[in-house]
Amino acid sequence: MKLLPSRRRPAAPQGGELVGPARVDPRTKSLTKRLRPGEIAVIDHVDIDRVSAEALVACRPAAVLNAARSTSGRYPNLGPDILVSAGIPLVDDLGPDVMTLREGRTLRVDGGSVYDGDRLVAQGVVQTEQTVATDQAAAREGLSVQLESFAANTMDYLRRERDLLLDGVGVPDITTQIDGRQVLIVVRGYHYKEDLVTLRPYIREYRPVLVGVDGGADAILDAGWTPDMIVGDMDSVSDRALRCGAEIVVHAYRDGRAPGLARVEQLGVPHIVFPATGTSEDVAMLLADDKGAELIVAVGTHATLVEFLDKGRSGMASTFLTRLRVGSKLVDAKGVSRLYRNRISNLQLTLLVLAGLLALGVALASTTAGQTLIGLTAARWDDFVYWLGSLFGGTP
Repeated sequence: MKLLPSRRRPAAPQGGELVGPARVDPRTKSLTKRLRPGEIAVIDHVDIDRVSAEALVACRPAAVLNAARSTSGRYPNLGPDILVSAGIPLVDDLGPDVMTLREGRTLRVDGGSVYDGDRLVAQGVVQTEQTVATDQAAAREGLSVQLESFAANTMDYLRRERDLLLDGVGVPDITTQIDGRQVLIVVRGYHYKEDLVTLRPYIREYRPVLVGVDGGADAILDAGWTPDMIVGDMDSVSDRALRCGAEIVVHAYRDGRAPGLARVEQLGVPHIVFPATGTSEDVAMLLADDKGAELIVAVGTHATLVEFLDKGRSGMASTFLTRLRVGSKLVDAKGVSRLYRNRISNLQLTLLVLAGLLALGVALASTTAGQTLIGLTAARWDDFVYWLGSLFGGTP
């Protein structure tokens, strides 16, 4: 099968073959931390979401090989279209055998066939713009089922977490001072980098409490600030962030299990545990609200049904109820970078500078001191012109 040529990178070698070292990990967000340009990403990711796809595109791999179906039909996920539109070959539904490949081995991808040397490892389907569009159309028909499931999950979560949502029962004590202050919660979601840049003036003026949700802490550090608090299950935050001095709140399951606790203890950083059923961004919002935040500004969080489903969690209904709980305190800054862009052109800037210089000249000419300065400048200019003429063998 012929691979589509890239709009951003060179087309595949003649014959549709691609060759590169394998980088293997069933967790896409773990893989992207070590994936390098030109390598072949091998993942096992049902319904590739937008954030994962954008992270893969940023790594510029030679190809993405998926053991699972990139679109299962459960809902119209956005990831496959992002990969294909970026010109990155996506081979889908390769099966579990492809995950047995040893990392670093040189793979050869010929259409939908994956070879380790001369050995055929797996065969899948090469995704194109046409196949992605077909899968998306079919997936939209299944959204009604997801809506029913979402409603059921919402009621189930409300029953289980009624005390937490209504009365704040179970919220742990923290040392970070939040009462009466504004809180900025950063999640590594859609457009979070652009939105953080747009919010720079707000952060400088109001000095909000900076809360990073897992990898959102790294986003805060990359933007030049230091998070005051890190909340999450600690699966996508760096050691650098965990050691930056922020207060660490480990999100645990209701039964007490906390997958990220061992990592935090191994690093030896102080921490507290917050058992709750919802997502880590829900925990961050509930914590800020319970501790008296004046305003909660959210960047990169999830707000729409497709975004909830993109997270791949049936319990994303908790986010819906958390937003109802926080109410008018919450300002969703996601996408603020697209709401306003600087539209001043270079021509406008040039005209503005010229107008300023003209105004300065008029002001100088209207005063005695300014007229003296202009006379001295003109005399110096005449001396300069005379010197320049003599330098080139003549007198002006």
